[in-house]
Amino acid sequence: MKAPLPIVDGVGPSCQWLPAGPWETILDFLQERFPDVATATWASRMARGQVVDETGRRLNSGSPYRVGACIFYYRELEGETRIPFIECVLYQDEHILVIDKPHFLPVVPAGRFLHETLLVRLRKKGGLEPLVPIHRLDRETAGVVLFSLNPTSRGHYASLFRNRKVKKVYEALAPKLPELSFPVTRRSRMMAGEPFFRMKEVEGEPNSETHIEVLKRMGVVTLYQLRPVTGRKHQIRLHLSALGIPLVNDKLYPDMSFASEDDFSNPLKLLAKSVSFEDPLTGRERYFESARKL
Repeated sequence: MKAPLPIVDGVGPSCQWLPAGPWETILDFLQERFPDVATATWASRMARGQVVDETGRRLNSGSPYRVGACIFYYRELEGETRIPFIECVLYQDEHILVIDKPHFLPVVPAGRFLHETLLVRLRKKGGLEPLVPIHRLDRETAGVVLFSLNPTSRGHYASLFRNRKVKKVYEALAPKLPELSFPVTRRSRMMAGEPFFRMKEVEGEPNSETHIEVLKRMGVVTLYQLRPVTGRKHQIRLHLSALGIPLVNDKLYPDMSFASEDDFSNPLKLLAKSVSFEDPLTGRERYFESARKL
């Protein structure tokens, strides 16, 4: 569905489908769905024409609730933390944009990040409204990210990732493991854990696979090269942790260790070093490599 609101200052509208429920007005639903957003804030957004339905019709504080409708609105954040690292362009043509992403920078807006995200930064710099990420990296992970610039060819590039036709290589710093002979392949069944943003391994048919080898032994830590066959959320982080060699500075695996603010001096030691694939439009081999080091 095409959003009926334009991109403003690099930020596109968010959307929310309306489920079945007891609410009389859309404002009643928004108050319950987003308790951290004041009623006056929603009323102000509506007065400015920044809350509309899927047809583009402006909504107000008295607009009746309609199950199955889709509403669009702009998020607003106050006091957003600045990420003091800069992304680099590796390649651009009429179809794709390839970026070398720094640690700590989210790819797309979510949670407490809006303007300090890779997508919004790029839109602001280049006026690239059709920009859409073809795949994702965790906020804590640095490295190569591909974006689509052309809606007509987007599906061709997205299908490469969906059909596992992209070769991805990661580098990671983690403790040495002298009792294990490398290279090694980790296969396991992964599913959502607790809290919801963590993953866990369970018994059953494997749905994840990572090939791991040693690049360089560096005293108490080792530089590993990883080639994920599948693309599960947190796959590399979980697989290394399960082997007994969790990533340096990992705040999620094997145990959670959250701080109220990011420690920019201690990034997660995980880098999406390169991606390569056969271009679906030209048949040429494409290879893009991050210039960053761990």
